[in-house]
Amino acid sequence: MSRVYFPQFYEDVKASAPHPPETYYRVSRGVEHWGDGEPQYVYKIQMVYDGVVAGRKSPSFPDNSNDMEAVLDAMARIKKGQGKRSRGVMTAVGSEPGIPLAEANEILRSRDDS
Repeated sequence: MSRVYFPQFYEDVKASAPHPPETYYRVSRGVEHWGDGEPQYVYKIQMVYDGVVAGRKSPSFPDNSNDMEAVLDAMARIKKGQGKRSRGVMTAVGSEPGIPLAEANEILRSRDDS
């Protein structure tokens, strides 16, 4: 089943050591397409390394940090509709501007065709 996710609201939370530098948790709410079914609104926590979302990597919270609490606080804000708005752009962490959704869809279609 192919899933394509488009975040609407998100917040990036800096991850503590022993995560590598420039590691974040991306906390978001958005629309996810699940195969042939209706799109679903979902909440996600994704790992971000050097500005790139690691879609298949589960978040890990170091035991001696407050990362989990910071992510839960961010999730509460996202649930209230706060956070940054995606506005039709897949936004990268850091200074990268992201790409338009149409371009993201084209990339995903080309991967499905191969």
